[in-house]
Amino acid sequence: MTDTDRRTAGEKTGFQLGSGPGRVLVWFYGVFTVAAASRAIVQMILDFGRAPLAYVLSALAALVYGFITYSLVRGGEKARRTALVCCAAELAGVLIVGTWTLVEPSAFADATVWSYLGRDYLFIPVILPVTGMIWLRRAKNA
Repeated sequence: MTDTDRRTAGEKTGFQLGSGPGRVLVWFYGVFTVAAASRAIVQMILDFGRAPLAYVLSALAALVYGFITYSLVRGGEKARRTALVCCAAELAGVLIVGTWTLVEPSAFADATVWSYLGRDYLFIPVILPVTGMIWLRRAKNA
């Protein structure tokens, strides 16, 4: 049975996580995956010894962003739940690292993607997981 047949029969069709406003999330998460990974790779190659914790945290952010991007594109209930957990972990990371860098700026020898609540990235790292969680919760009810 096709989606058109299901709609005609009044059957509820599967909600596409990466459709509608979800496409904007996919785009942002995709861009942030590339940005964070690029930053981490360059920093690790050029000067890993200078700030290993900061560079590893940027790489971790890239992995989280990539996994959320994949989950949004993949779709389905399992992917939605996984993406929701990853968004919550991302928000926790941004808040912990961001607060840490605000309270103790010398804690990191170099900035991470999440430093100062994502100030270097127009605060999108703190806005994105909140927006993602709202979208993913909405998707559960669709």
